[in-house]
Amino acid sequence: MKHNIHDESVKDLFLALLSLKTVDECYALFEDLCTPNELLSIAQRFQVGEMLKENKTYKEISKVTGASTTTISRVNRLLNDDKEGIEMAYERIRGRK
Repeated sequence: MKHNIHDESVKDLFLALLSLKTVDECYALFEDLCTPNELLSIAQRFQVGEMLKENKTYKEISKVTGASTTTISRVNRLLNDDKEGIEMAYERIRGRK
C-alpha cells in the first residue's frame, strides 16, 4: 500500500530542509531527526543512485556501498519512474564534490 506523502507535516519538513544554509546545519537537523542507521541508509540509497547514473554495475555498486542487490534494484526502479528526484539532485551536485 502506497502512502500519500503530500501532507502538511511532510511539507513542513521540506520547508525546514530548504531553510538550511550549510552542511553543518544539515548534520544538526538530521542528527535530531534520524538514527544513525536511518541516515546512513538514506545516504547509501542516494550513493547507489549516483553510481547507477554513472552506469556502474550492481557488483561495483555493492562492493563500494555495501548495498544489497535488492536495494540497488529498488533504487534503479525509482530512477526509471517519472519523478526524477535523484537525477535532479545528482545533476545539481555533480560539480560540487
